[in-house]
Amino acid sequence: MSISSPETTPETTTVAERVYQALRSQIGSGELEPGAKVTERGMAERLGVSPTPVREAIRRLELDGLVERVGPRTTLVARIEEDASHDLAEVEVALRGLAARFAARHATDDELDELDRLLDEADDLVILIRARHRDGKPVEKHADRFLDVLGRFNEQVNAAAHNPVLLRLLEQSRSLTRSRQREISRAHLLAGDEFGADRYAEHRALVIALRGRDAVEAERIVTEHAARGLLDLRREQ
Repeated sequence: MSISSPETTPETTTVAERVYQALRSQIGSGELEPGAKVTERGMAERLGVSPTPVREAIRRLELDGLVERVGPRTTLVARIEEDASHDLAEVEVALRGLAARFAARHATDDELDELDRLLDEADDLVILIRARHRDGKPVEKHADRFLDVLGRFNEQVNAAAHNPVLLRLLEQSRSLTRSRQREISRAHLLAGDEFGADRYAEHRALVIALRGRDAVEAERIVTEHAARGLLDLRREQ
C-alpha cells in the first residue's frame, strides 16, 4: 500500500493527514488488530512515505485513543472496550446532529440545490437497483454508485455547516471507518435487502428543514437517523 504525494496546495490534504486517515482506516477495519505494533519506520515503509508524517499521524492517533505508547519507541494499537466504543458512537451521533444544525444556519442556495440533485440521482438508482434485483441482474455497479451518491450527500451536509473545527471533531469521533461502513452497507445492497436504501428518504425531510432554516428539526432528523444507522452497522461488527 502506497500513499501518493501530490504537489501541496492550500486545498490538498497533507501527507500526514493521508497517513493518519490510512492508519485510522486500517485500525477500524481490523487490518491493524488490537495489540499490533505501530512503528514510524515500519509504517513509513508500508505506506511509502517518510517517517515524519507517520510520527505526526501516530501522535494524533494517541490523542484519539486508538494507539497507546508503552515504551519510548513502542506504540501499540489500543484495545477499545465495548463501553468506550459505545461512548464514541454517541459522541459521533451528537456531532452529526450539530453539523446539521449549523448547516441549517449557513448552507448556501447552491449547496442546497446540490443536495436535491444528489437525492434525485439516488432516487433513480434505487429504482434501478430494485428492478435489477427483480430481474436477477447484477447490481454491483449501481450499488457502488448509490453509496457514492449518499457519501457525497453526507459530505455536502457537513460542508454546509461551514465549521472546520466541528468537522475535525466529527472525523476524529468516527466509531466505524468510512470503508467499514461502506463494506457493510454494500454487502446488504448486493444481497437485495436494501440495507440503508429504505432509510435514505429521510434525507428529503432534512433538505426541507435546511431550506426552512429550521435548525432544531434538522438536528433532530440527523441525530435520529445517525443513531439508528450506527446501531444497525455496529450489530454487523
